Amino acid sequence: MIHQYKSNGYNIVMDVCSGAVHVVDDVVYDAVALCDEHGAEGEAAAEKAALLGLSGKYPEADIKEALEEIRELKSEGLLFAEDIYEQYVTDFKSRKTVVKALCLHVAHDCNLGCRYCFAEEGEYHGRRAVMSYEVGKKALDFLIEHSGNRRNLEVDFFGGEPLMNWEVVKKLVSYGRSREKECGKNFRFTITTNGMLLNDEVTEFVNKEMANVVLSIDGRKEVNDRMRPTRNGKGSSYDIIMPKFKKFAKERGDKSYYIRGTFTRYNLDFASDVLHFADEGFDQISVEPVVAPPEADYSIREEDLPQILAEYDTLAKEFIRRKKEGRGFNFFHFMIDLSQGPCVAKRLSGCGSGTEYLAVTPWGDLYPCHQFVGQEEFLLGNVDTGVTGTKIRDEFKLCNVYAKEKCRNCFARFYCSGGCAANSWNFHGSITDAYDIGCEMQKKRIECAIMIKAALAEDGE
Repeated sequence: MIHQYKSNGYNIVMDVCSGAVHVVDDVVYDAVALCDEHGAEGEAAAEKAALLGLSGKYPEADIKEALEEIRELKSEGLLFAEDIYEQYVTDFKSRKTVVKALCLHVAHDCNLGCRYCFAEEGEYHGRRAVMSYEVGKKALDFLIEHSGNRRNLEVDFFGGEPLMNWEVVKKLVSYGRSREKECGKNFRFTITTNGMLLNDEVTEFVNKEMANVVLSIDGRKEVNDRMRPTRNGKGSSYDIIMPKFKKFAKERGDKSYYIRGTFTRYNLDFASDVLHFADEGFDQISVEPVVAPPEADYSIREEDLPQILAEYDTLAKEFIRRKKEGRGFNFFHFMIDLSQGPCVAKRLSGCGSGTEYLAVTPWGDLYPCHQFVGQEEFLLGNVDTGVTGTKIRDEFKLCNVYAKEKCRNCFARFYCSGGCAANSWNFHGSITDAYDIGCEMQKKRIECAIMIKAALAEDGE
């Protein structure tokens, strides 16, 4: 499968099944398109069609040289490669499930009132609660017991706002560390926080124990405060949080973190929010599109896509400019690995929700991921009983790019791995469909990321 596009002056040809990316001149670009169009007629017929179709537009010698280059790339498996990956997913349902990561909902409560919050200010379709140490301890034991031979285990402290249950977070980290040596495991703890309760004691502990930290804030002051008000509606959450985050990032040093925002219909110029973060000194940035019901006034709609896609182009160009000037930053959606990337199984099946990755409620219930929490039809079990909803688990085992009609012939399938199962469910009532607006944005981000690679390669970066 071939995907071609033009971006920022570059002609880019992606060979989807080999993963090869080619930056080519106009002649090769047009010749590839014609060879692809007539490929079913055979190689000789496709080349003849290309020669005929480009005659008069380019010199014959240039066309023949382009066709020779295409022929060589094809012989090397770097162009028009066959799709050999579908066979990898045929036996997914029978494979043994190994859990490698948990999202611990240590607090179903929050001290902000974010308007777009899928967790209903931390309540998750239920009641406010915090996780006890005993339940958290059982969750870590469950993870160890069901992790098989996997050594590295991931635990994300999540909410609501996890710092509202800070003492339990500390005790659970200590318990996990106490079990590492005896079990031959290594815990990689992370935490996601809105920063309202961030202080020196929390910062010191987190910088010592957490492998990654997600700092939630949406961008410019007016953008953030519109969607992320304080619970009493008084005061600016931006003014409270931003100084703390700047201090935290400075003290974090070279350890992993990223500042994470959400853009809505109210700030379709979200590139300005990304650059605002960069100007404030943050060099690890993610700004994600809101996912909300169509009737929400802030939801992203199909008619917004042209502006959004153009905004990604604008951001990509500024990303390149700043990188070349020595003022670079990382933007999560532009980070793409063209040389190695995830293993085949992960590229096909995605995040592992419902199988390798589970969410745990304050009372110990297990769900496929944090976005399914509170939806009883997706209850998988409990930390006491383990996974008893094996039918649900098996459905998630089959959630891969070849089980989704919208994905199996999409050029982006090996980069996005089929997208988010929760978004698919929320918009279509099936985990094997796809959130169409999200797909268009994802495809654009992938195109921008590859173009950035091409641009920086010119300077040897």
